[in-house]
Amino acid sequence: MAQVEATTERIVAATPEAAFGTLADYAHARRELLPEQFSEYEVREGGAGAGTLVHWKLQATSKRIRDCLFEVSEPTPGQLVERDRNSTMVTTWTVTPAGEGKAKIAVRTTWTGAGGIGGFFERLFAPKGLNRIHDAVLANLAERLTK
Repeated sequence: MAQVEATTERIVAATPEAAFGTLADYAHARRELLPEQFSEYEVREGGAGAGTLVHWKLQATSKRIRDCLFEVSEPTPGQLVERDRNSTMVTTWTVTPAGEGKAKIAVRTTWTGAGGIGGFFERLFAPKGLNRIHDAVLANLAERLTK
C-alpha cells in the first residue's frame, strides 16, 4: 500500500486573514463552500478552526463514498489540518500572502491507498478527481471573498 496525494492551489483576491478566517469557519462559511460531492455536513464540536470536529460524506465517484469525521488543528499560523478519524486521510490547507490584497491557498490531501491493481488505479485516478473537487471548493471560496 502506497501513499496517495492530491494537491492543488489558487490565488484569491483577499487578504490571507480573510481567506483563512473563511476556511476556518466550519460553523457557517465552510458548508457553503462545498460542492455537490459533499453531503451530511455536520459540525459536532467547536466550529472555528482548531478543536473543531466536523463530519461529512464525500462522494468522489459514483461508487466511492467516504464517511469522514475530521479533527481540525492549526499546527502553524495560516494552516488548518483535518485528520479523518475513520481513515488515514489528512487534508492540509495552507494560506500565505501572494501580493497586495491577495492570498495563495494550497490544499494537500494524503491517504494510504489500496494495494494491488486497485491501488495502481487509485494512485493514477483518485488525485485528479480530488483535485477537481478541491478546485471547486477554492473557486467557491474565491467567489465568496469577492462579494
